[in-house]
Amino acid sequence: MYPEEIVLPMKAELTDNGFEDLQTPQEVEEALKREGTTLVMINSVCGCSAGSARPGVLMAVHNAEKKPSHLVTSFAGFDLDAVNSLRQHLLPYPPSSPSIALFKNGQLVHFIERHMIEGRPAQLIAGSLIQAFEENC
Repeated sequence: MYPEEIVLPMKAELTDNGFEDLQTPQEVEEALKREGTTLVMINSVCGCSAGSARPGVLMAVHNAEKKPSHLVTSFAGFDLDAVNSLRQHLLPYPPSSPSIALFKNGQLVHFIERHMIEGRPAQLIAGSLIQAFEENC
């Protein structure tokens, strides 16, 4: 498990921008049962999370005309039980962090795995998300 002093500033990058921090499996289940669309960011300490995933998610949320109803996040390697619960909803995709998922009325409709984030600019991640928002929100 990662130390708090490393994780909390990375969590704050999203929670300070309107993301709800999911720390327990119960919070995950409640969040995914909500009507509408829910954007889920599985956060991570890796460089691709800092350089592409978090900036791309924030860029998409701030610039899209159509936006998800709910924004949530959980931190891999820190919110262990919550992330494990989220990953059950992402099957058949293998565990991936960082990763970004869009759910509509509890059903997964768009998923960006780590290998789709690594080495790609934040603008590309944002573009993919904005397109998914246009189609589903």
